[in-house]
Amino acid sequence: MYTYIKRAIDIIFSLILLLLFLPLFLFIIVMLKIKKVDKVLFIQKRSGINNSVFNIYKFTTITDSKKSDKFLKFLRKTGLDELPQLINIFNGDMSFVGPRPWILEYSKNFTKKQKKRLNVLPGLTGYAQVSECKDIFDKIEKDCYYVDHMSFWMDFKIILSTIGLIFSNSKNEITEVGITQEIELLKKQKK
Repeated sequence: MYTYIKRAIDIIFSLILLLLFLPLFLFIIVMLKIKKVDKVLFIQKRSGINNSVFNIYKFTTITDSKKSDKFLKFLRKTGLDELPQLINIFNGDMSFVGPRPWILEYSKNFTKKQKKRLNVLPGLTGYAQVSECKDIFDKIEKDCYYVDHMSFWMDFKIILSTIGLIFSNSKNEITEVGITQEIELLKKQKK
């Protein structure tokens, strides 16, 4: 039952936020054009509910230029680069809260038990993102815990914790090297 209520909340709030943030969207697009970013949107295939594949949207913050740009760093640090995911939420590819949608290589290496994290819509934020996680296996365990305990109150607490993390500048970013290392660990577990 909560799944249907959650979806209705996602549609209503993503539409409201898309309309509210439209001026900010336009400002960021203009700034990215001024910065001569080739493509304003970064689009990448990700694993969705039941391991379906969807295109995730983000503002582009990584460029070929070796020179780092303060505005692009600011977008990443504040999470504003992820605003276009409101479109993913409205379209039903994502929810506000759920396990983060990882690149396809991750789900190819999940065990049967770990695939449980794919039983719900991926989220803009999730339980693993607001918890301290030791490693990739801890992240997956927290995602599976969320799937088993998903509720309005849990989602509400995760959103409040996420807001707290944004304002404390504690956003955890994983590098390409980190992603590669995590995928290697997942591959080893299947041997």
